[in-house]
Amino acid sequence: MAELLNLRSEIEYLQKEHFYRSSLAEENSEGDNQAATLIQSWFRGCKVRVYLSHLHKKAIIIQKIWRGFTARARFRQMVKAAYFIMKMNFYEEMAVRVQRRWRGFFVRKYIHNFYARKSYLEGLSMKNELVRRELDELEELQKRERDCLEMVKEQTAKVYQAHRLHHLLSTKQCPGVFNSPFRPAPHEMELLLRQVKYQTPTKLASRERACLLGTPAPTVQSFPGTPTSPWIKTRTCCSLRPILPPIASKKQQDLFRKPGEVWEQHVPELSLGLQTSYTHLGEVQNELRLKSLRLHSGTP
Repeated sequence: MAELLNLRSEIEYLQKEHFYRSSLAEENSEGDNQAATLIQSWFRGCKVRVYLSHLHKKAIIIQKIWRGFTARARFRQMVKAAYFIMKMNFYEEMAVRVQRRWRGFFVRKYIHNFYARKSYLEGLSMKNELVRRELDELEELQKRERDCLEMVKEQTAKVYQAHRLHHLLSTKQCPGVFNSPFRPAPHEMELLLRQVKYQTPTKLASRERACLLGTPAPTVQSFPGTPTSPWIKTRTCCSLRPILPPIASKKQQDLFRKPGEVWEQHVPELSLGLQTSYTHLGEVQNELRLKSLRLHSGTP
């Protein structure tokens, strides 16, 4: 019995304790729910953040692999394009070389023959040397003619001066100004004064104008002497008859003719040499060689 009572008392105690604790639990259930919700939210937040960081790392790895793949593919395309461009440039350069060689060969063989042009240039250089030599000879000839003409002008001026100063000629009684007794030989003007004859000033007027111009007047009578040598002494005397012009058909001396006539007379073949072809010298040499061969062989 006692044990049953003890059991009943314990059961009652347990019931009371259970009721107390149930009521206490009911009273604290809202706080526990809030705490559980907070713990769950924190845990879930940590879990989500860890998962997001994991996804971010995996996304970075995926992006890195993809970007590396795309970059390598793009680089391979760039290398292929650069290699293709390099090959095309090489092929174009080789094609240009082949075209240059072929065009040079074609032009040299069919358009501009190298050997013909070489022979042309050689003949042209020989022709130039020949023409230059002839021009030098012509220049030397013209220079001599100019010197001779200057000498004639100077001598004419001296003769004219001697005519003007004829009164200074020496005599047996009195030596002249140009024949000083202290000289070992007479002066040149003294010798010239002895050769010329005195002329009146009226006949020397036209001669004076001609001498001032530098050329002798063709229509005026020359000084005593031959018509072409005015400083040679002769025995002709002056006359008061009117001076007639020279005959038109009579040719004058070379020194007083036109330069063109003198040039044609002294250098008749220069114009022909200028008009001939550059191969004229080679053709003449070939003709002479053929003539010599014919003479040696005895054929006509």
